Amino acid sequence: MTKNLHPMRYPALPALSLSNGLLLAVALLAGCTTPPSAQPAAPTPPPVAAAAKPAVDPRFVIPATNDGLPGSGPIRRYDWFQRLWQERRSKWATQVQADQRAIVFLGDSITQGWHDDLDGSFPGLKVANRGISGDTTRGVLIRLQEDVIALNPRAVVLLIGTNDLDEAGGNPWIVASNIRLIVEQLHAHDPAMPVVICQVMPSSPQKNRPGYLIRRINQLILELTLDQPQVTVVDTWKLYAGPDNNAPVELFPDLLHPNNLGYAKWANAIRPVLATLGFVERENDEFTIENDFVPLFNGHDLTGWGYRPTPAAELPGIQRWQSEFNGPDWPIVKEAADFKGLKASPDGRYVAKAGRLIVTTPPGGRRVQQLWTVQEFPKNFVLRLQFRATPNTDSGVYVRGPQLQCRDYLLAGPYTKLQHYRAQDWNDLEITVKDGVARCTCNGEVLEEAMKIPETGPIGLEGDKGQMEYRRIRMMELPAATAAAK
Repeated sequence: MTKNLHPMRYPALPALSLSNGLLLAVALLAGCTTPPSAQPAAPTPPPVAAAAKPAVDPRFVIPATNDGLPGSGPIRRYDWFQRLWQERRSKWATQVQADQRAIVFLGDSITQGWHDDLDGSFPGLKVANRGISGDTTRGVLIRLQEDVIALNPRAVVLLIGTNDLDEAGGNPWIVASNIRLIVEQLHAHDPAMPVVICQVMPSSPQKNRPGYLIRRINQLILELTLDQPQVTVVDTWKLYAGPDNNAPVELFPDLLHPNNLGYAKWANAIRPVLATLGFVERENDEFTIENDFVPLFNGHDLTGWGYRPTPAAELPGIQRWQSEFNGPDWPIVKEAADFKGLKASPDGRYVAKAGRLIVTTPPGGRRVQQLWTVQEFPKNFVLRLQFRATPNTDSGVYVRGPQLQCRDYLLAGPYTKLQHYRAQDWNDLEITVKDGVARCTCNGEVLEEAMKIPETGPIGLEGDKGQMEYRRIRMMELPAATAAAK
């Protein structure tokens, strides 16, 4: 039943002879194009009319040796891979003008298997699929100029690295170093062009891709892109990884390639990032506020919000966390800053766009910051808002100071048992404050029944890791009679 609902997704194969097609099918079914150890003698095909093949451009022949090639690590040269490499790249060479200013999805068989239009996952978005089944990070680096940069892309979405681990000489440092070189070349072409890096997805030791190596790759990617503000890293590892750190068979039936449900989760994971970059969901949020509620966020700029000085009492704890526990970057705010009329905070961490107040993904993976309302709220109230998190995001809502964790709950916790949480979609948060106690719910499910809070203070939004979006932030003061009743 499961296989019928979510069938395996394999890249469409180029036109091949029967014998060559059998060899390529064997390679694909063995993993992410892991080649067979020994190729059997090809059977003699029956006499059939020769299939038309696309013209192969000799420019796209893989060099016989690695001498003088950029990067380091493995380059595949199996016969089936060389044919696929040449045929796909020759075809793309005829589409350079048509694909100008597309958003390029770049990678290996996982990307190729999403098909040319990404199965309609992003309607109206001009995309170019530049995935080649079996490719490695060094292979992508070699073909970057003709396949990607020549298109003058608006953005690049990159997923690559799993196949390096299946080859001699492939290791986490090689993968991350080549990805760094890819980022540098894209930056040299267009420093403002966004690059979305999807972390290497889980697989299995059975596929020569153990979880501990993939996790190391993903950590190195964060470290090696720390100084690249145009890069956004999306946690597509935690999105899928099972309790054993391997790919779950219900999403990766062969432990390597996602099925339809797996691709849908991938699309949902990167859609919020594409929205923040202005490529999708560009229309303003249409919402009619309820009677007696007033907005705390106007939907188009950060008026009413700003930074507050870091309390002196918190400084020792921050310093200890960073020195003893290797905690994340936590900028110390020395002077208050009012962001009235600004579309974004000067550091770019908080952005107002299309009705959303966005806490953007920090370079390097984590950075703790806090945005506060200018106003304080001493009276009892009901606070309502919606939030949407990318995978494994950690954020929070401060209520007069104390923090309510607002995260991608099912992955990042702490409320992992919620039945109505909508992953990578909009969720309703409601906080009712009465006489120093806050009751907090998500989609009607209780998060905190009685969170103690001070008598007065502002509302705040924390940024830590991942991207969090907030919208429809509004408040209603409770009437005095209601406030007095418990």
